[in-house]
Amino acid sequence: MTPLETAHQAYKNGDYVTALTLYTQLAQEGDADAQTSLGYMYQNGQGVAKDEIKALTLYEQAATKKQPYALFNLALIYDFGKAGAIKDPIKAHQLYLESAIAGVAEAQYQVALQFERGITCTQNYSEAAFWYEEAAKRGHAEAFNNLGVLYKEGMGVEQNYKRAFVCFERASQMGLATAFYNLGQLYDQGLGVKEDHDKALELCRQAAYKGHTKAKEIIRKLQEDGKITF
Repeated sequence: MTPLETAHQAYKNGDYVTALTLYTQLAQEGDADAQTSLGYMYQNGQGVAKDEIKALTLYEQAATKKQPYALFNLALIYDFGKAGAIKDPIKAHQLYLESAIAGVAEAQYQVALQFERGITCTQNYSEAAFWYEEAAKRGHAEAFNNLGVLYKEGMGVEQNYKRAFVCFERASQMGLATAFYNLGQLYDQGLGVKEDHDKALELCRQAAYKGHTKAKEIIRKLQEDGKITF
């Protein structure tokens, strides 16, 4: 293994002393991946005293080389004003976008959210759909769910209940409570799937069990009305 691979393995094994030593050496040599990993260790106090300022410096060094996760971690810092940095949503959006272009699923999801809601950028549902799809391709459950909503409502994409169904189903397979609820709504209304109220109720129960607030309210109301029992 390369020194960087050895460092990654040590980190995964919880051997922070070895990981810290190797990452530090490689970071000093200008390795952007090592700078990012070392920054993460300083940010979270893993094997070293927590030092968010040091983490910020390391992320910035790696970001000059366009390291994808350094860009994402910097975006989070500027988005929430952490590590002594002044909160800068516009800069955060640009960093999220750079990280998204580099293929980081969570960054793609954040960019999609920002375009959908018009946060620090012009609201653009088509752009939101594009980035949700990119994140979904990489297995991001919330991205699948939100893409499903866009297909269901026909926002930024042509309305397509069958595609919405596929998206909600994939997200529910990953255990996302909101996806169970949304999938249940499709069964209840017969959108993109054959109407099945029993299936809809079962999915609503699963959503409620996983903590979905609206689903819990529906189940509680049905119980109070004597329409269902557990």
